[in-house]
Amino acid sequence: MRIRKQALGTRNIVGARVEQQRKTIGMKQKDLLTQLQIRGIDLNASGLSKLEGQLRSVTDSELCALSDVLGVSIYWLVGREG
Repeated sequence: MRIRKQALGTRNIVGARVEQQRKTIGMKQKDLLTQLQIRGIDLNASGLSKLEGQLRSVTDSELCALSDVLGVSIYWLVGREG
């Protein structure tokens, strides 16, 4: 597993939760990207890495797809429920 080289950014509050849940369910980034593409979200590995590193904003459609793929609520992704 790689260690993040850059410090976390401040562009979103979702990224850390995406990474946390992805790792909890044992999903690799490439598998998450595949599932997002099935749902019409065209995101590349760099974009996902930046999203998880909070260096890139997340769109509403990405938020919905991430919620579906990861099996968590949008509220959880934005830190509104524990």
